[in-house]
Amino acid sequence: MYKFGLKLWSVNKNYMDTAKKLYDENIYDYIELYAVPASLDEYAPAWKSLNIPYIIHAPHFMHGINFSFKEKLNDNMKLACEALKYADYLNADKVIFHSGIKGDYRETARQIKMISDERILIENKPYRVAVETDTLSLNDICAGYNPEQIKYIMQESGSGLCLDIGHGICAANSLNIDFVSFLKEFISLNPYMFHISDGEVKGTIDKHYNIGKGTFDFNMIFSLIPENAVISVETEKASKDNLDDFIYDMKLLRSYCKLK
Repeated sequence: MYKFGLKLWSVNKNYMDTAKKLYDENIYDYIELYAVPASLDEYAPAWKSLNIPYIIHAPHFMHGINFSFKEKLNDNMKLACEALKYADYLNADKVIFHSGIKGDYRETARQIKMISDERILIENKPYRVAVETDTLSLNDICAGYNPEQIKYIMQESGSGLCLDIGHGICAANSLNIDFVSFLKEFISLNPYMFHISDGEVKGTIDKHYNIGKGTFDFNMIFSLIPENAVISVETEKASKDNLDDFIYDMKLLRSYCKLK
């Protein structure tokens, strides 16, 4: 049986009561918590009080971590340390890191090896960035977008793998190759867990649509994901007051599981 996770950010106090209620009702099995920098002291005690299992998602480039650049080493280590403290405090057995943007995947491997924590999972990326910033253009290429780069990072650093299905589909489409075969190559690396959302089956930009709002074939996706997999649901949340869209996402996902 699959284990499904609710993806939230550490500053999402507005969802705490509902998240606890849904967990007690067996709607999902754990929370994947994105550790916003400098939020540990204020928010972590409240999350701990819920008595829910956690997986931590470390900050990504939008909050300052980019392992693929040597020049970012000090900032990366500081932010990674805080994410690992979140994991310590909430007894999380896994911490997910993105592989980086615009830089060198081999530098990513070097820096993750320096952290030397057996809880680390590396997450694959799309081929190109999804948003333009002062330092990034839409033509910039991500580190860790293909199985070869991810395998190198895993072997050199000792990390495990969090396979983001949407990222994999987008990367394959950018490379004009069959995304099913592409995903199978990633799965051959034995991911510890998966990220799932809906999106455009021919698109190159990750969308994080709610289930049924895009064109992904979930019968096909669940035919690839192994039994008993750990799966975080990374879909949009339309309301700040409830998690009704997540409840509906879970209803649809469990219906696909039954068809497997």
